[in-house]
Amino acid sequence: MRNIKCILAYDGTDFSGWQSQPGQTTVQGTLSDVLERLTQRRLMIYAAGRTDAGVHAAGQVINFKTPSPLAVEEIQNALNALLPPSIRVNSTEEVGPDFHSRWDAQAKTYRYRIFRGRVVPPFHWKYVHQDTQELNFDAMVEAAGYFAGEHDFTTFAASTGSEEDDRERLTVRTIYRSELRRSDHSNSNGSAEEWIYEVRGRSFLRHMVRKMVGTLIEVGRGKLAPAGIQELFALRDRSKSGPNMPPQGLCLESVEYPDPANSLAFRSLDTREG
Repeated sequence: MRNIKCILAYDGTDFSGWQSQPGQTTVQGTLSDVLERLTQRRLMIYAAGRTDAGVHAAGQVINFKTPSPLAVEEIQNALNALLPPSIRVNSTEEVGPDFHSRWDAQAKTYRYRIFRGRVVPPFHWKYVHQDTQELNFDAMVEAAGYFAGEHDFTTFAASTGSEEDDRERLTVRTIYRSELRRSDHSNSNGSAEEWIYEVRGRSFLRHMVRKMVGTLIEVGRGKLAPAGIQELFALRDRSKSGPNMPPQGLCLESVEYPDPANSLAFRSLDTREG
């Protein structure tokens, strides 16, 4: 049995998230259908991260095991020929039998884009969250720094949907980098500013990044002091965080693995870089 690893990029707009769900169009389900056509078997596909509905990926990593004799180049070409244009396979390789895209991941990087212009260009609206209200950028930058390190992120995680699972899940996470920066670009409506929040960590809880961004917005509006992030950690109360931000601004940028040969640092697709 061969173990095949692929790097995917996808536009999450029209998908109900990564994970297969009955009656829903998902990235995993779409891939499973296409792979079944190629291999005549229903394969189990593993992913580094389970992105939610509407969330995008530039460097999602998957793996699946198959006895298919097709060369990796043939697999990649066939997938891209059969998949919808909203899912692209950027690379394919055969890896060792023990490689697992989720359990072997050492770090993931997510990026959230906040568009500050009055008019969102039609080429960007599916990949940014627009916010034109007055926000204190410097305070948000300071607050972002408090997320770095090892913390209990209960306050910044959505419920799993099960009270029992919520009580038993581990909520301590390690964030290696957390920063907000400006990105200026011009369009037909003149100069527009975009704020980009980028966070790199070992793993993330459900809706964690979107709630972290929502809390940064609260800081920007003066509803919370930057240092208040530390108090929110201590409260361990989901109702105290900022709002869960819309999904379209979020993108899984890259996944890293311990073997340098399997370390990835894919940048956003050009349509999302602006």
